Amino acid sequence: MPVKQSKASSTARTLSDSTEDHLERIADFVEHKGYARVTDVAEELGLTTSTVSNMVRRLAARGLLSYERYRGFNLTPEGRAVAARIKERHQTLTELLGLLGLEDRTVAAEVEDIEHHLRPQTLAVLEKLVGFWKSHPEQLQLFRQFARQK
Repeated sequence: MPVKQSKASSTARTLSDSTEDHLERIADFVEHKGYARVTDVAEELGLTTSTVSNMVRRLAARGLLSYERYRGFNLTPEGRAVAARIKERHQTLTELLGLLGLEDRTVAAEVEDIEHHLRPQTLAVLEKLVGFWKSHPEQLQLFRQFARQK
């Protein structure tokens, strides 16, 4: 039976890695400051302000941001939904790799490398695995013991 996807879920799958990274950082700024600015996002992503400005215009054209030139910008309801899904995916992968016992630095690098390349079905299974291990820590310990064997 096919899995029904929300508009935000299907939109998230059609975005480039860079676009998703921008949305993720913008959502973080909006969550903490109530708005985002081009300079903040550029600094966070290590990009030029002109690169971020171009992306902001593209995101606004797609209906994901509300944007006024020379002012801060905010996520639209659709943009918030897409950013929330991106953030959930990031969190799931971070939790999974952390549960496996990887170092924080390794987890962060691996999540950045793989988070844009998972199909929704794969992510759903990984979410279930994280939930299973959190509710059955003894099973996680058995796996960790198995993994340590040579």
